[in-house]
Amino acid sequence: MTQMNDQSNATVSATLANWIAGLTLDDIDPRARSATEDTVLDTVGLSVAALDTDYGRAARTAFATPGNCTVWGLPEGRESAAAALINGTCGHGEDYDNTFEGCPMHAGVVIVPALFAAGEALSLPARDVARGLVVGTEICNRLGLVAGKATHKAGFHPTAIMGTMGAAAGVAAAMRQTPEQIRDTLGVAASMAAGIIEYLADGSWTKRMHAGWAAQSGLRAAQMGAAGFRGPQTVFEGVHGLYAAFAPSITPDFAPLLDDLGTRWEAANVAFKPYACGTMTQPFIDCAVRLKARGITPDQIVRMTCNVGEGTVHRLWEPLDLKQAPPTAYAAKFSSPYTIAAGLIHGGAGLAEFTEAAVQDPEARALAAKVSYVIDPDDEYPLNYTGHIRAELTDGTVVEERQPQLRGGVKEPLSRDELRDKAAANLSFAGRRGEAAAELSSFAASIFDSDARFDASPLARLGA
Repeated sequence: MTQMNDQSNATVSATLANWIAGLTLDDIDPRARSATEDTVLDTVGLSVAALDTDYGRAARTAFATPGNCTVWGLPEGRESAAAALINGTCGHGEDYDNTFEGCPMHAGVVIVPALFAAGEALSLPARDVARGLVVGTEICNRLGLVAGKATHKAGFHPTAIMGTMGAAAGVAAAMRQTPEQIRDTLGVAASMAAGIIEYLADGSWTKRMHAGWAAQSGLRAAQMGAAGFRGPQTVFEGVHGLYAAFAPSITPDFAPLLDDLGTRWEAANVAFKPYACGTMTQPFIDCAVRLKARGITPDQIVRMTCNVGEGTVHRLWEPLDLKQAPPTAYAAKFSSPYTIAAGLIHGGAGLAEFTEAAVQDPEARALAAKVSYVIDPDDEYPLNYTGHIRAELTDGTVVEERQPQLRGGVKEPLSRDELRDKAAANLSFAGRRGEAAAELSSFAASIFDSDARFDASPLARLGA
């Protein structure tokens, strides 16, 4: 039986709708505002960097309908859903975008594309877009806290599922929908949520499109809700609701979603990645980088054994022989053995370490073949992402490194300057002006303070 907190007899969507409709920009915690500005900086920089990749070109070709909405880094505009899809797909494409501790989910690459497209298509005030950005991220992250590991366990991508709902909520907020319209928006959005994780089998591209698809789905759902299209009111807690469909192994407790709305800000708790790969591999790369800093070289390694959380195994460790020899550069992003090898060999794992040539490098593949794991029953995943490597060397010594939390997360955040440097490096990698990261940072901050209609057109030639 679904557990409800003791707020009232209202449905979950009604409680959320009433809060969203009553929220003002002044109600938003400054930490949530700052994290949102960082999210815009990180997301747009990544999306522009991926425009000319093979998957970026494919998305642009598939969704070519012209319009007045900005595709970041591209002079030619698109209609709203196409812009949201392209921006979201490119932003998530390198798996370098922000995430969330508690449920590994990428709100930024769904919420920012959806709200920017809505802002331009519907001529919304910039301040309302800013409010929608925070609302969308808040709802997305809180939904993830309810799901925990269960959505991944069921074979679905949390970013695709919870992201659709967050995008719908954020656009509804920016449109200043009534509580009734917001309830319908959320009810409709759940029927648009989709995204399976079978890409893990062969490193194909569908995970990349999940963020973009969720962004345009949330936008469309909000437009339908605003028009009076009816959606189920028990969309979250119902027998056939969101969690029954996408997290069937749990009885959802909605306290993390509904408690302390407006005082506990999960939008302030997003995490930013220092490495261009899967979230749970990041602390292990930090360990590998420190092994390199201690002077340990690949030829000295006999084997490396990692203590891991059980919930990460099916995505990052198994089948082990496949993860030790990933077939594509994209598959390597979800291979703990390869990312650890990259960290020890290169001292990092940025975009350059995930080219096809880098992934096929014989030294990297030989070292990845020496990396294995054991499940640690005391691992804190998904509440905390940790790393522990035990390296056995050819001279018989054993060296260990530990990373107690996700660097870039709440416990060890990256600064605004570090995120600006990251954006600059990503733009430069794609042949753009790295100095444009400062312009992007200023644009992100201006959204909250502008009295004008939202306009993302300054981003059309970012770094050109």
